Amino acid sequence: MRVLAAMSGGVDSAVAAARAVEAGHDVTGVHLALARNPQTYRTGARGCCTLEDSRDARRAADVLGIPFYVWDMADRFHDDVVDDFVAEYAAGRTPNPCLRCNEKIKFAAVLDRAVALGFDAVVTGHHARLGPDGLLRRSVDAAKDQSYVLAVLTRAQLDRSIFPLGDSTKAEVRAEAARRGLAVADKPDSHDICFIADGDTRGFLAERLGEAPGQVVDALTGAVVGSHSGAYQYTVGQRRGLHLDRPAPDGRPRYVLSIIPTTNTVTVGPAEALEVSSVRAERPVWTGGARPDGPIECEVQLRAHGDVVPAAVSVDADGLHASLRRPVRGVAAGQAIVAYRPDPAGDVVLGSATITA
Repeated sequence: MRVLAAMSGGVDSAVAAARAVEAGHDVTGVHLALARNPQTYRTGARGCCTLEDSRDARRAADVLGIPFYVWDMADRFHDDVVDDFVAEYAAGRTPNPCLRCNEKIKFAAVLDRAVALGFDAVVTGHHARLGPDGLLRRSVDAAKDQSYVLAVLTRAQLDRSIFPLGDSTKAEVRAEAARRGLAVADKPDSHDICFIADGDTRGFLAERLGEAPGQVVDALTGAVVGSHSGAYQYTVGQRRGLHLDRPAPDGRPRYVLSIIPTTNTVTVGPAEALEVSSVRAERPVWTGGARPDGPIECEVQLRAHGDVVPAAVSVDADGLHASLRRPVRGVAAGQAIVAYRPDPAGDVVLGSATITA
């Protein structure tokens, strides 16, 4: 099979490409250039779109003896990921840019181009399992599992995807990279948002959205307890950095409960006010089979690396509704809700949707 290996410059994608070669596939490596100006992105190992990453990916391809190319996806990335990130915060939501990048770039733009060029599938270093039955499952390494950010993929996209690392832990992947002579064996994992050069999300948003002063209101009393220079600076569940003028009457800490863009208001309140038992979501994608005809009992995850909670999930004309079997705190609009079916062979992804309320 002729496959395209997406090589980010990290250890996971390098080992995934190596395993594809070992499996007998005709492998070509590709690195995605996502920055319009690479100098504005991170250097070192903190991001995933740096000049160092491009060089590391090329060196790994040389060791594996496979052709290697760099594809310029900067404009598409800026439009579909960066602009979307800013727009979501402006609308009072909390987006997940890694999820959006998987959906719009790695498994839409890249896969479409790969198929047009005659490739049969795309290989990535994501920690998730995709077995002979075609079902997407959690990785054996629970701490590194990435099925949550892959749950936006369609059935057609998964049918042309290969995830060779799902049955391995991160420690095993690093050890294998060392055995294969890959220089990235000890390279630290990327983290933070790759397109925010200094890690200052507030500053990044302020530069693009400008100052928009508003009030911080206590949700229980209706009293104005502070002010802000932009509601986009806050996320649901946030406790630190609120700079409130008036403490709560009982002295307990307050948390961000909601962000209301129409009034430019941030509401705050006690921790227990964060608890929700019902979630609405839009644009459901069903990767584990057909859309359910009625309510299904399953488990749901409401944010990356978040807790899993039992729920009854149903679909209607407006999208998806989940009744949680126990309350969950800090659920934010803009994040994904992912439904799983527990399975001894690895929890199966049933589908996902974007939380609206």
